[in-house]
Amino acid sequence: MRKESWLLLAVLLLGGIQAQAQEAPGPNCRAEAVKVIADLRKIVAPEGLERTEKLRIGGIDQWVSVRSRDPRNPVLLVLHGGPGWVAMPTSWYVAHGWDEFFTVIQWDQRGAGKTYGANDAATVAPTLTVDRMHADAAEVVQWARKTFRKEKVFVLGHSWGSILGLTLAAKHPEWLHAYIGVGQGIDAMESERRGWAWAMEQARAAKNEEAIRDLNSIAPYAAGKEPVPLKDIMVQRRWLNFFGGAAWRRPDASFEGAAMALSPEYTDEEVRQVWKAEELSVERLLSAILTTDLSQVKRLKTPLLLFLGRHDYNVSATVAAEWFAGVKAPSKQLVWFEQSAHELMAEEPGKVLLSLVRHARPIAERVGDAAPASSK
Repeated sequence: MRKESWLLLAVLLLGGIQAQAQEAPGPNCRAEAVKVIADLRKIVAPEGLERTEKLRIGGIDQWVSVRSRDPRNPVLLVLHGGPGWVAMPTSWYVAHGWDEFFTVIQWDQRGAGKTYGANDAATVAPTLTVDRMHADAAEVVQWARKTFRKEKVFVLGHSWGSILGLTLAAKHPEWLHAYIGVGQGIDAMESERRGWAWAMEQARAAKNEEAIRDLNSIAPYAAGKEPVPLKDIMVQRRWLNFFGGAAWRRPDASFEGAAMALSPEYTDEEVRQVWKAEELSVERLLSAILTTDLSQVKRLKTPLLLFLGRHDYNVSATVAAEWFAGVKAPSKQLVWFEQSAHELMAEEPGKVLLSLVRHARPIAERVGDAAPASSK
């Protein structure tokens, strides 16, 4: 072998050994991972908005994030579910690309996420009531309209947030371009009953004796008008989730929850506190929320969009679809997500964005509340 070939081989071998000796490339910690995500989604448009800020809502400090490539675009306010299942810290994945078409506001509700950490929990806990949450939602909408100089905004409510959102749409249609319900709650007790029945059907089909025993232990489930005890709700949810009724073909929604740890909007301490906050919200609110019945809402004066997961048994998609068939609205559109259950924004995020652009944004465009097409 020629001398030059030996030298080349030696260099290649040495380089390979050195590469193997080096540690695997980062990120090596949360801070490095968050920086990668923050840099990828950084808004560099000259007039763009990218901020988190503290508002005074309902007598306490509450946090929102705002993202927009062009503030001339319509405002889209997201009302997260749970209670306490904050959407801001997962929006880097779930809402990727939304800010190209909307000015997107993520709001951490009272007792949840960054808002939990901004206040004394013992002081806020007694104020965690359904009525107070409705009042907070109305205040946030009013803040958004005033701040961004918009006569109307879009409100998107997911799960518990859909109860806030639909109630808001019924009371104040003049504030909204349209209401967008995702995993829409309507008759919560009927949804609970159907969820229990489905979970039992799956348990029997799988011959899962533990699930059958647990589900039987809470029967008859949600049979009356009284709030369902939280311990019974947790049993129903355990098995409904296990059989894929919350996230299709997954045993739970932990895959989405894990994304909170990579939120650029959250500090390390806020990530640590998020589940403690959710626990408080669930303890104070969930049983009361599950007495909600919005089936009496027969007519809306604002356009209606529903995004439903075909396999959603956590908040029954069939109950929502039955209500949708009868409700009157200036226009209405039901979009089915065939590969999703309740967490459809994380399960089919591309279709969510496409649906928002295809069905929601044109409503604002028709009244001139959008950046000109040439500037997009």
